[in-house]
Amino acid sequence: MDIVSYNPGHDGAFVHLRDGYLVSSVEAEKDSNYRYTPVSSRDLLDAFGRLEHVPDVVCTGGWWPREARPTGSPSHVGYRGIVKDQITVEHRRLLGKSIPFFSSSHERSHLLCGFGMSPFPQGSPCYALVWEGAIGAFYEIDSEMNITLIADVMNEPGNRYASIYGLADPTFPKNAPFSRFSDAGKLMALASFSKRGTPTPEEEDLMAFLLSSEHVRLDLYDRLESSAYYNVGTDDTEFRNFAGIFSDRIFDTFYRFAKTNLRKNLPLVIAGGCGLNCDWNSKWREAGIFSEVFVPPVANDSGSAIGTAIDAQLHFTGDAKIKWDVYSGLPFRMNAPVASGRYDVRDASYEDVAHMLSSGLILGWVNGRYEIGPRALGNRSILAAPFEDSTRVRLNEIKQREQFRPIAPVCLEDDAARWFGCDHESPFMLYTYLAHTDALAAVTHVNGTARLQTVSPSTNAQLYELLLAFKARTGYGVLCNTSLNFNGKGFINNLSDLDTYTVDHELDGFVVEGRAYLRRSSQRYMAYRKDRGR
Repeated sequence: MDIVSYNPGHDGAFVHLRDGYLVSSVEAEKDSNYRYTPVSSRDLLDAFGRLEHVPDVVCTGGWWPREARPTGSPSHVGYRGIVKDQITVEHRRLLGKSIPFFSSSHERSHLLCGFGMSPFPQGSPCYALVWEGAIGAFYEIDSEMNITLIADVMNEPGNRYASIYGLADPTFPKNAPFSRFSDAGKLMALASFSKRGTPTPEEEDLMAFLLSSEHVRLDLYDRLESSAYYNVGTDDTEFRNFAGIFSDRIFDTFYRFAKTNLRKNLPLVIAGGCGLNCDWNSKWREAGIFSEVFVPPVANDSGSAIGTAIDAQLHFTGDAKIKWDVYSGLPFRMNAPVASGRYDVRDASYEDVAHMLSSGLILGWVNGRYEIGPRALGNRSILAAPFEDSTRVRLNEIKQREQFRPIAPVCLEDDAARWFGCDHESPFMLYTYLAHTDALAAVTHVNGTARLQTVSPSTNAQLYELLLAFKARTGYGVLCNTSLNFNGKGFINNLSDLDTYTVDHELDGFVVEGRAYLRRSSQRYMAYRKDRGR
């Protein structure tokens, strides 16, 4: 069965499932489009143009009902809803063929994405946690794939969490209807700077105000003009302490509920944008409440279209499981030649690239199809040596982002226990681990943790070989790994954008499928050439 699916809201994506296999997940923000953007008409035309024949089912995820026409219903169901009776199937014509158009709720899309991508076999019950901007709830999925809502623990946890960043940031427009999507990730980095665990009485009052209302208040910032943290700036020490305290309070609310009410020692599936919070994921794994924890690499709404496609597959075939690969995006496009004379261009072995990186060069790294989800996992990455904090500073300057943001390590799976205390695979950069050495300053956050990605021959063979070569030269199978993207946009996926980025952001060069483009005007590259006698 061929199923295509798209998400009508932000973090839009177009997904193709064929006979239970994820053929592709193409996200609207990728190829240097704006982050968090919905699917456009051009995206849909491009996606349908890649299909070889008319699909058996077309799916639309659920969303808010504001798109309803005055004389009829929208083309999709609503945001909330978990029962199968709320699914809609309407037969319509597409290219002369009558096919079913399927829609189920956004809530179900998260649940089915998490379960369908998990290693837990169908028929084995599990718990599920969906926490995102709007939903914060626990569920149980039984052996028949019936979903039961256990409790709405906190409404809008993600929106509440992100709201304090806008409170402190003087650049945030205080009359905005809600926080910027990017604020939650920044707050996750800031919370790690917290050195105080006990809130002051004023902070207790502030947290009560932020967490007690049913919804995040539209007049939130008007009511908080007298707060000590109003426009104080995100570099304020006490605000950073509060960021950690507030983060812990939200997690503890869910933890206390789970510890009291979820007693079956079942595995847990986590979905929703809060599933990208590595600190919280690590706490769930260490909580001792669940037999196992799984978070998909597309926990946020970038996985919503996958979840709706899995829900359709379950509806029509009874199968809620898919085979998938995290590198299911589109191939890189060599769409235009680079400027003549700008680069030294040559084939480069893994050993060559390892030598460049160990010599201080910072390089773009492109291989195969891009990774799904928001985290760079070694196919659309910027790579660098992990040893000096000055490298972290330079990487944040290249990426034009705040200096409090950490840089993640990518590490050989076999070396992860030695350097980070991780004795299992962690291929999707979704958990934090304590660094066991001072030698990796560029990838160790201020609190001593690292947002680790492990690599083996089966997860990313090309990156694995590069790490082996780097280890042979330096003794460490570890590199800095951060996403290859313009600020505020998704991964770069064509040569002309990569050329522009390299020059404007002063990368030393880039490697595409084993071919190196080394920028002749880079002083670091010139020094590297001189050292090699070239």
